[in-house]
Amino acid sequence: MSPFGRSLARIWAVALNTFREAMRNRVLAVLVLFAVGLMAFSLVLGELSLHEEVRVIKDIGLAGISFVGILIALFLGVNLLSKELDRKTVFFVIPKPLHRWEFLLGKFTGMAVTLGLLTGLMAVVLAGFVVSNGGTHGIAMLRAEILILLELLLLTTVAMLFSAFSSPYLSAMFTGSLWIIGRNTPELSAFASGKLEGTPLGAVLEVVASVVPDFHLFYISGGNLEGNVVSIHEGFVSWSYVAQAAGYASLYGGACLLLAVALFARRDFT
Repeated sequence: MSPFGRSLARIWAVALNTFREAMRNRVLAVLVLFAVGLMAFSLVLGELSLHEEVRVIKDIGLAGISFVGILIALFLGVNLLSKELDRKTVFFVIPKPLHRWEFLLGKFTGMAVTLGLLTGLMAVVLAGFVVSNGGTHGIAMLRAEILILLELLLLTTVAMLFSAFSSPYLSAMFTGSLWIIGRNTPELSAFASGKLEGTPLGAVLEVVASVVPDFHLFYISGGNLEGNVVSIHEGFVSWSYVAQAAGYASLYGGACLLLAVALFARRDFT
């Protein structure tokens, strides 16, 4: 086997172990059940609406997938790497013919597979609720769910970046703060260019809005995009927008992983 093939085999071995470890975690099962519970509760709210049952189920279902997915991405990104350090298992893995960057990429790959599987599972459950109430899942829903998955993968890379050099608590706090800021970049930019235009604080906010990951790109149903209201029920984004969002997530997430690899390589385990 070539060196490249051996490297891929080692990365996949770490990824498979990470996936198995994540799927054995009961916290993830509880969170997924919570998302399903929200979807079931949307049936009750739908009955209270005026012939808008399917619309309510879709809105609450997507919000539930996004919210639970964010919690899972934070939990996995912050804890799975720190667990290796706390339990000292990394000391037995790193000295073997496994580079630190392979270990880190393997961890991310395993977490990405886990997030993809759980997001797909929740999407299938949501589709079942929608169809059982006379609606259709549709291509727009599929695009929205793909955007949510892209957001989760990007958030995972950010969490791994902080986990590469910080404690789990600080990593969770930093990552959560960046997510909150990133979800509100349009409002932040509007505030900086409006009331604070020409002020030092406004300039700082503009820099912050341009540097932090723009998580608003991935959950835009009900929001405003280039002057048009975007809705999952009509006038949702095209596949080209999804492709652009995927490119952004790949570039920003790749940069986070590269920086995480550099920091993890310099970390002292003694």
